[in-house]
Amino acid sequence: MRIYLFIAAIAGGVTYLLTPLIRHIAIKIGAVGEVRARDVHTVPTPRMGGLGMLIGFTVAMLFASHIPFIEGLFTQSHQAWVILAGAIMICLLGMADDLWDLDWMLKLAGQLLISVFVAWGGLQIISLPLGSLVTASPSLSMAITAFLIVVSINAVNFVDGLDGLASGIVAIGGIAFAIYSYIIARNSPSYASMATLIDIAMVGMCVGFLLHNWHPAKLFMGDSGSMLLGYLITCASIVMTGRLDPASIHTSIYLPVFMPILLPMLVLFLPILDMCLAIVRRLSKGQSPMHPDRMHLHHRMLRIGHTVQGAVLILWGWAALIAFGSIMILFFRASYVLIGFLIAAALLAVATMYPYLRHRIPEIREENAAIEADARHASVGRFRGGRSRGGR
Repeated sequence: MRIYLFIAAIAGGVTYLLTPLIRHIAIKIGAVGEVRARDVHTVPTPRMGGLGMLIGFTVAMLFASHIPFIEGLFTQSHQAWVILAGAIMICLLGMADDLWDLDWMLKLAGQLLISVFVAWGGLQIISLPLGSLVTASPSLSMAITAFLIVVSINAVNFVDGLDGLASGIVAIGGIAFAIYSYIIARNSPSYASMATLIDIAMVGMCVGFLLHNWHPAKLFMGDSGSMLLGYLITCASIVMTGRLDPASIHTSIYLPVFMPILLPMLVLFLPILDMCLAIVRRLSKGQSPMHPDRMHLHHRMLRIGHTVQGAVLILWGWAALIAFGSIMILFFRASYVLIGFLIAAALLAVATMYPYLRHRIPEIREENAAIEADARHASVGRFRGGRSRGGR
Protein backbone atom coordinates (compact mmCIF):
# COMPACT_ATOMS: atom_id res chain seq x y z
CA MET A 1 0.00 0.00 0.00
CA ARG A 2 2.87 2.38 0.76
CA ILE A 3 4.14 1.97 -2.79
CA TYR A 4 0.75 2.97 -4.18
CA LEU A 5 0.69 6.02 -1.91
CA PHE A 6 4.15 6.92 -3.19
CA ILE A 7 2.88 6.68 -6.78
CA ALA A 8 -0.09 8.90 -5.90
CA ALA A 9 2.25 11.44 -4.32
CA ILE A 10 4.40 11.51 -7.46
CA ALA A 11 1.39 12.05 -9.73
CA GLY A 12 -0.02 14.73 -7.43
CA GLY A 13 3.29 16.50 -6.90
CA VAL A 14 4.20 16.66 -10.59
CA THR A 15 0.71 17.84 -11.53
CA TYR A 16 0.70 20.50 -8.81
CA LEU A 17 4.15 21.83 -9.74
CA LEU A 18 3.53 21.87 -13.50
CA THR A 19 0.04 23.36 -13.49
CA PRO A 20 1.23 27.01 -13.13
CA LEU A 21 3.55 26.46 -16.11
CA ILE A 22 0.70 24.94 -18.13
CA ARG A 23 -1.43 27.96 -17.24
CA HIS A 24 1.25 30.28 -18.58
CA ILE A 25 1.53 28.23 -21.78
CA ALA A 26 -2.25 28.20 -22.23
CA ILE A 27 -2.36 31.99 -22.01
CA LYS A 28 0.52 32.30 -24.48
CA ILE A 29 -1.04 30.09 -27.15
CA GLY A 30 -4.55 31.43 -26.69
CA ALA A 31 -6.19 28.49 -24.93
CA VAL A 32 -8.37 30.84 -22.90
CA GLY A 33 -12.07 30.18 -22.67
CA GLU A 34 -14.32 33.14 -23.39
CA VAL A 35 -17.20 33.70 -21.01
CA ARG A 36 -20.32 32.13 -22.54
CA ALA A 37 -23.96 32.47 -21.58
CA ARG A 38 -23.98 29.01 -19.93
CA ASP A 39 -20.76 29.54 -17.97
CA VAL A 40 -20.68 30.14 -14.24
CA HIS A 41 -17.39 32.04 -14.21
CA THR A 42 -17.38 35.71 -15.20
CA VAL A 43 -13.71 36.19 -16.08
CA PRO A 44 -11.94 34.60 -19.09
CA THR A 45 -9.89 31.74 -17.66
CA PRO A 46 -7.16 29.67 -19.33
CA ARG A 47 -7.92 26.02 -19.87
CA MET A 48 -5.87 23.01 -21.05
CA GLY A 49 -5.09 21.95 -17.48
CA GLY A 50 -5.42 18.36 -18.66
CA LEU A 51 -1.89 18.60 -20.07
CA GLY A 52 -0.45 18.99 -16.57
CA MET A 53 -2.59 16.10 -15.36
CA LEU A 54 -1.37 13.91 -18.22
CA ILE A 55 2.26 14.67 -17.44
CA GLY A 56 1.70 13.88 -13.76
CA PHE A 57 0.05 10.57 -14.66
CA THR A 58 2.78 9.69 -17.19
CA VAL A 59 5.63 10.41 -14.78
CA ALA A 60 3.93 8.32 -12.09
CA MET A 61 3.49 5.39 -14.49
CA LEU A 62 7.12 5.60 -15.61
CA PHE A 63 8.28 5.58 -12.00
CA ALA A 64 6.03 2.61 -11.30
CA SER A 65 7.52 0.66 -14.21
CA HIS A 66 10.88 0.67 -12.40
CA ILE A 67 9.62 -0.34 -8.95
CA PRO A 68 10.25 -4.07 -8.33
CA PHE A 69 6.83 -4.67 -6.76
CA ILE A 70 4.99 -3.28 -9.79
CA GLU A 71 7.38 -3.60 -12.75
CA GLY A 72 6.02 -7.04 -13.60
CA LEU A 73 2.78 -5.38 -14.72
CA PHE A 74 4.76 -3.59 -17.44
CA THR A 75 6.99 -6.48 -18.52
CA GLN A 76 4.45 -9.30 -18.61
CA SER A 77 1.98 -7.40 -20.77
CA HIS A 78 1.92 -4.30 -22.97
CA GLN A 79 -1.51 -3.32 -21.61
CA ALA A 80 -0.08 -0.53 -19.45
CA TRP A 81 1.65 1.07 -22.44
CA VAL A 82 -1.51 0.82 -24.54
CA ILE A 83 -3.46 2.61 -21.81
CA LEU A 84 -0.77 5.27 -21.55
CA ALA A 85 -0.73 5.75 -25.34
CA GLY A 86 -4.51 6.12 -25.33
CA ALA A 87 -4.28 8.67 -22.51
CA ILE A 88 -1.82 10.75 -24.52
CA MET A 89 -4.03 10.64 -27.62
CA ILE A 90 -7.25 11.49 -25.78
CA CYS A 91 -5.51 14.39 -24.05
CA LEU A 92 -4.16 15.70 -27.36
CA LEU A 93 -7.66 15.52 -28.83
CA GLY A 94 -8.94 17.49 -25.85
CA MET A 95 -6.15 20.06 -26.25
CA ALA A 96 -7.17 20.55 -29.87
CA ASP A 97 -10.72 21.22 -28.70
CA ASP A 98 -9.47 23.62 -26.00
CA LEU A 99 -7.60 25.55 -28.69
CA TRP A 100 -9.96 25.47 -31.66
CA ASP A 101 -13.39 24.36 -30.35
CA LEU A 102 -13.75 21.31 -32.56
CA ASP A 103 -17.11 20.33 -34.01
CA TRP A 104 -18.79 17.82 -31.70
CA MET A 105 -19.07 15.17 -34.41
CA LEU A 106 -15.36 15.43 -35.18
CA LYS A 107 -14.52 15.16 -31.49
CA LEU A 108 -16.82 12.17 -31.06
CA ALA A 109 -15.21 10.46 -34.06
CA GLY A 110 -11.78 11.01 -32.52
CA GLN A 111 -12.93 9.57 -29.19
CA LEU A 112 -14.32 6.51 -30.93
CA LEU A 113 -11.13 5.90 -32.94
CA ILE A 114 -8.96 6.17 -29.85
CA SER A 115 -11.27 3.85 -27.91
CA VAL A 116 -11.17 1.25 -30.69
CA PHE A 117 -7.36 1.53 -30.80
CA VAL A 118 -7.13 0.89 -27.05
CA ALA A 119 -9.56 -2.04 -27.25
CA TRP A 120 -7.63 -3.47 -30.22
CA GLY A 121 -4.43 -3.08 -28.21
CA GLY A 122 -5.69 -5.47 -25.53
CA LEU A 123 -7.86 -3.48 -23.12
CA GLN A 124 -11.12 -5.37 -23.42
CA ILE A 125 -14.01 -6.65 -21.34
CA ILE A 126 -13.43 -10.38 -21.57
CA SER A 127 -16.74 -11.41 -20.03
CA LEU A 128 -20.21 -10.02 -19.45
CA PRO A 129 -22.40 -10.42 -16.33
CA LEU A 130 -25.63 -11.60 -17.90
CA GLY A 131 -27.06 -13.70 -15.10
CA SER A 132 -23.88 -15.78 -15.15
CA LEU A 133 -20.41 -15.17 -16.52
CA VAL A 134 -20.62 -15.22 -20.31
CA THR A 135 -17.52 -14.95 -22.48
CA ALA A 136 -17.89 -12.27 -25.12
CA SER A 137 -16.63 -12.66 -28.68
CA PRO A 138 -13.57 -10.52 -29.58
CA SER A 139 -15.56 -8.20 -31.84
CA LEU A 140 -18.36 -7.76 -29.30
CA SER A 141 -15.82 -7.22 -26.56
CA MET A 142 -14.08 -4.48 -28.56
CA ALA A 143 -17.39 -2.79 -29.37
CA ILE A 144 -18.60 -2.80 -25.75
CA THR A 145 -15.22 -1.57 -24.50
CA ALA A 146 -15.12 1.29 -27.00
CA PHE A 147 -18.73 2.23 -26.21
CA LEU A 148 -18.11 2.37 -22.45
CA ILE A 149 -14.99 4.48 -22.87
CA VAL A 150 -16.76 6.99 -25.12
CA VAL A 151 -19.77 7.21 -22.77
CA SER A 152 -17.58 7.79 -19.72
CA ILE A 153 -15.42 10.36 -21.51
CA ASN A 154 -18.46 12.43 -22.39
CA ALA A 155 -20.13 11.92 -19.00
CA VAL A 156 -17.19 13.53 -17.20
CA ASN A 157 -17.03 16.20 -19.89
CA PHE A 158 -20.71 17.06 -19.31
CA VAL A 159 -20.32 17.39 -15.54
CA ASP A 160 -17.23 19.59 -15.75
CA GLY A 161 -19.10 22.84 -15.14
CA LEU A 162 -17.99 24.04 -11.70
CA ASP A 163 -14.53 24.58 -10.25
CA GLY A 164 -13.27 21.32 -8.79
CA LEU A 165 -16.43 19.32 -9.53
CA ALA A 166 -15.17 16.83 -12.13
CA SER A 167 -11.75 16.28 -10.55
CA GLY A 168 -13.32 15.76 -7.12
CA ILE A 169 -15.96 13.29 -8.31
CA VAL A 170 -13.38 11.25 -10.24
CA ALA A 171 -10.95 11.31 -7.31
CA ILE A 172 -13.66 10.03 -4.96
CA GLY A 173 -14.55 7.26 -7.38
CA GLY A 174 -10.88 6.46 -7.90
CA ILE A 175 -10.30 6.04 -4.15
CA ALA A 176 -13.30 3.74 -3.80
CA PHE A 177 -12.30 1.54 -6.70
CA ALA A 178 -8.64 1.53 -5.71
CA ILE A 179 -9.71 0.04 -2.38
CA TYR A 180 -11.83 -2.55 -4.14
CA SER A 181 -9.22 -3.49 -6.73
CA TYR A 182 -6.64 -3.81 -3.96
CA ILE A 183 -8.93 -6.29 -2.18
CA ILE A 184 -9.33 -8.23 -5.43
CA ALA A 185 -5.53 -8.26 -5.91
CA ARG A 186 -5.03 -9.80 -2.47
CA ASN A 187 -6.78 -12.95 -3.74
CA SER A 188 -4.08 -13.40 -6.38
CA PRO A 189 -0.48 -14.63 -5.98
CA SER A 190 0.80 -11.08 -6.57
CA TYR A 191 -0.66 -8.04 -4.85
CA ALA A 192 0.36 -5.88 -7.81
CA SER A 193 -2.70 -4.58 -9.65
CA MET A 194 -2.82 -2.48 -12.80
CA ALA A 195 -6.33 -1.29 -11.89
CA THR A 196 -5.12 -0.08 -8.48
CA LEU A 197 -2.10 1.57 -10.05
CA ILE A 198 -4.21 3.50 -12.58
CA ASP A 199 -6.73 4.53 -9.94
CA ILE A 200 -4.08 5.70 -7.48
CA ALA A 201 -2.12 7.68 -10.08
CA MET A 202 -5.38 9.23 -11.29
CA VAL A 203 -6.40 10.21 -7.76
CA GLY A 204 -2.99 11.80 -7.20
CA MET A 205 -3.16 13.91 -10.34
CA CYS A 206 -6.75 14.95 -9.51
CA VAL A 207 -5.71 16.17 -6.05
CA GLY A 208 -2.66 17.96 -7.45
CA PHE A 209 -4.80 19.76 -10.01
CA LEU A 210 -7.64 20.45 -7.57
CA LEU A 211 -5.32 22.63 -5.47
CA HIS A 212 -5.24 25.05 -8.43
CA ASN A 213 -8.82 24.44 -9.56
CA TRP A 214 -10.78 25.18 -6.38
CA HIS A 215 -13.11 28.17 -6.71
CA PRO A 216 -12.11 30.67 -7.95
CA ALA A 217 -10.11 28.52 -10.33
CA LYS A 218 -6.83 29.75 -11.76
CA LEU A 219 -7.01 27.21 -14.58
CA PHE A 220 -9.67 24.94 -16.06
CA MET A 221 -8.89 21.36 -16.97
CA GLY A 222 -10.72 21.83 -20.28
CA ASP A 223 -11.67 18.94 -22.51
CA SER A 224 -8.07 17.75 -22.33
CA GLY A 225 -8.60 17.03 -18.63
CA SER A 226 -12.24 15.95 -18.48
CA MET A 227 -11.86 13.47 -21.34
CA LEU A 228 -8.65 12.14 -19.80
CA LEU A 229 -10.38 11.50 -16.47
CA GLY A 230 -13.33 9.74 -18.08
CA TYR A 231 -10.92 7.61 -20.11
CA LEU A 232 -8.69 6.59 -17.19
CA ILE A 233 -11.42 5.69 -14.71
CA THR A 234 -13.04 3.48 -17.36
CA CYS A 235 -9.75 1.81 -18.21
CA ALA A 236 -9.18 1.00 -14.54
CA SER A 237 -12.65 -0.49 -14.24
CA ILE A 238 -12.19 -2.62 -17.37
CA VAL A 239 -8.78 -3.84 -16.19
CA MET A 240 -10.37 -4.77 -12.86
CA THR A 241 -12.89 -7.10 -14.49
CA GLY A 242 -10.05 -8.98 -16.14
CA ARG A 243 -8.83 -10.13 -12.72
CA LEU A 244 -12.12 -11.81 -11.78
CA ASP A 245 -12.27 -15.54 -11.42
CA PRO A 246 -15.83 -16.47 -10.44
CA ALA A 247 -14.63 -19.84 -9.13
CA SER A 248 -12.35 -18.22 -6.54
CA ILE A 249 -14.04 -14.92 -5.71
CA HIS A 250 -16.92 -14.73 -3.27
CA THR A 251 -20.25 -13.46 -4.60
CA SER A 252 -20.19 -10.43 -2.29
CA ILE A 253 -17.01 -9.34 -4.02
CA TYR A 254 -18.00 -10.50 -7.49
CA LEU A 255 -21.23 -8.51 -7.73
CA PRO A 256 -20.07 -4.93 -7.03
CA VAL A 257 -17.28 -5.00 -9.57
CA PHE A 258 -19.76 -5.60 -12.37
CA MET A 259 -22.03 -2.77 -11.37
CA PRO A 260 -19.71 -0.12 -12.80
CA ILE A 261 -19.52 -2.02 -16.07
CA LEU A 262 -23.30 -2.10 -16.31
CA LEU A 263 -23.76 1.61 -15.60
CA PRO A 264 -20.90 1.55 -17.04
CA MET A 265 -19.36 2.80 -13.85
CA LEU A 266 -21.20 3.35 -10.61
CA VAL A 267 -18.93 6.18 -9.54
CA LEU A 268 -19.97 8.11 -12.66
CA PHE A 269 -23.66 7.72 -11.91
CA LEU A 270 -24.17 11.46 -11.44
CA PRO A 271 -22.26 12.47 -14.61
CA ILE A 272 -24.00 9.78 -16.65
CA LEU A 273 -27.40 10.78 -15.26
CA ASP A 274 -26.66 14.41 -16.09
CA MET A 275 -25.56 13.46 -19.60
CA CYS A 276 -28.66 11.33 -20.26
CA LEU A 277 -30.99 14.05 -19.00
CA ALA A 278 -29.22 16.63 -21.17
CA ILE A 279 -29.45 14.47 -24.30
CA VAL A 280 -33.14 13.71 -23.76
CA ARG A 281 -33.86 17.37 -22.97
CA ARG A 282 -32.13 18.63 -26.10
CA LEU A 283 -33.51 16.02 -28.46
CA SER A 284 -37.04 16.73 -27.20
CA LYS A 285 -36.50 20.34 -28.25
CA GLY A 286 -35.20 19.32 -31.66
CA GLN A 287 -31.65 20.37 -30.77
CA SER A 288 -28.31 18.62 -31.16
CA PRO A 289 -27.45 16.37 -28.19
CA MET A 290 -24.32 18.50 -27.76
CA HIS A 291 -26.20 21.82 -27.81
CA PRO A 292 -25.12 23.80 -24.71
CA ASP A 293 -27.59 24.93 -22.08
CA ARG A 294 -27.81 25.90 -18.41
CA MET A 295 -29.90 22.97 -17.22
CA HIS A 296 -27.15 20.64 -15.93
CA LEU A 297 -27.32 19.38 -12.35
CA HIS A 298 -24.73 21.90 -11.19
CA HIS A 299 -26.65 24.74 -12.83
CA ARG A 300 -29.79 23.65 -11.00
CA MET A 301 -27.88 23.58 -7.72
CA LEU A 302 -26.81 27.19 -8.23
CA ARG A 303 -30.32 28.21 -9.26
CA ILE A 304 -31.87 27.02 -6.00
CA GLY A 305 -29.41 29.09 -4.00
CA HIS A 306 -26.18 27.16 -3.44
CA THR A 307 -22.80 28.83 -3.73
CA VAL A 308 -20.28 27.31 -6.13
CA GLN A 309 -18.34 25.74 -3.27
CA GLY A 310 -21.50 24.48 -1.59
CA ALA A 311 -22.84 22.91 -4.76
CA VAL A 312 -19.52 21.18 -5.42
CA LEU A 313 -19.27 19.80 -1.87
CA ILE A 314 -22.83 18.44 -1.94
CA LEU A 315 -22.31 16.78 -5.33
CA TRP A 316 -19.07 15.32 -3.99
CA GLY A 317 -21.13 13.95 -1.11
CA TRP A 318 -23.57 12.23 -3.46
CA ALA A 319 -20.67 10.81 -5.46
CA ALA A 320 -19.03 9.49 -2.29
CA LEU A 321 -22.30 7.95 -1.09
CA ILE A 322 -22.76 6.08 -4.36
CA ALA A 323 -19.11 5.06 -4.76
CA PHE A 324 -18.37 3.96 -1.20
CA GLY A 325 -21.83 2.53 -0.68
CA SER A 326 -21.07 -0.03 -3.38
CA ILE A 327 -18.01 -1.39 -1.56
CA MET A 328 -19.27 -1.21 2.02
CA ILE A 329 -20.97 -4.59 1.61
CA LEU A 330 -17.46 -6.07 1.58
CA PHE A 331 -17.02 -5.02 5.20
CA PHE A 332 -20.53 -4.85 6.71
CA ARG A 333 -23.83 -6.68 6.50
CA ALA A 334 -26.01 -5.58 3.59
CA SER A 335 -28.85 -4.52 5.93
CA TYR A 336 -26.51 -2.22 7.86
CA VAL A 337 -25.17 -0.77 4.64
CA LEU A 338 -28.69 -0.13 3.38
CA ILE A 339 -29.70 1.64 6.60
CA GLY A 340 -26.58 3.78 6.55
CA PHE A 341 -27.09 4.54 2.88
CA LEU A 342 -30.68 5.68 3.43
CA ILE A 343 -29.73 7.88 6.40
CA ALA A 344 -26.87 9.50 4.48
CA ALA A 345 -29.10 9.97 1.42
CA ALA A 346 -31.76 11.67 3.57
CA LEU A 347 -29.18 14.04 5.07
CA LEU A 348 -27.78 14.86 1.64
CA ALA A 349 -31.28 15.44 0.28
CA VAL A 350 -31.94 17.94 3.07
CA ALA A 351 -28.61 19.66 2.43
CA THR A 352 -29.35 19.74 -1.30
CA MET A 353 -32.77 21.35 -0.89
CA TYR A 354 -31.98 23.55 2.13
CA PRO A 355 -31.36 26.84 0.25
CA TYR A 356 -34.57 26.38 -1.72
CA LEU A 357 -36.59 25.51 1.37
CA ARG A 358 -35.05 28.34 3.37
CA HIS A 359 -36.35 30.88 0.87
CA ARG A 360 -39.42 29.05 -0.30
CA ILE A 361 -41.02 28.23 3.08
CA PRO A 362 -41.33 31.91 4.13
CA GLU A 363 -42.75 32.69 0.69
CA ILE A 364 -45.31 29.91 1.09
CA ARG A 365 -46.26 31.24 4.52
CA GLU A 366 -46.69 34.74 3.09
CA GLU A 367 -48.78 33.38 0.23
CA ASN A 368 -50.97 31.41 2.66
CA ALA A 369 -51.35 34.46 4.89
CA ALA A 370 -52.37 36.56 1.89
CA ILE A 371 -54.90 33.92 0.80
CA GLU A 372 -56.36 33.78 4.32
CA ALA A 373 -56.56 37.58 4.48
CA ASP A 374 -58.34 37.70 1.12
CA ALA A 375 -60.75 35.01 2.33
CA ARG A 376 -61.51 36.95 5.49
CA HIS A 377 -62.13 40.15 3.53
CA ALA A 378 -64.40 38.27 1.14
CA SER A 379 -66.41 36.74 3.99
CA VAL A 380 -66.78 40.14 5.71
CA GLY A 381 -67.97 41.64 2.44
CA ARG A 382 -70.56 38.90 1.97
CA PHE A 383 -71.76 39.35 5.57
CA ARG A 384 -72.22 43.08 5.16
CA GLY A 385 -73.99 42.59 1.84
CA GLY A 386 -76.39 40.14 3.48
CA ARG A 387 -77.27 42.57 6.27
CA SER A 388 -77.97 45.36 3.74
CA ARG A 389 -80.33 43.19 1.76
CA GLY A 390 -82.12 42.17 4.94
CA GLY A 391 -82.68 45.86 5.96
CA ARG A 392 -84.45 46.66 2.68
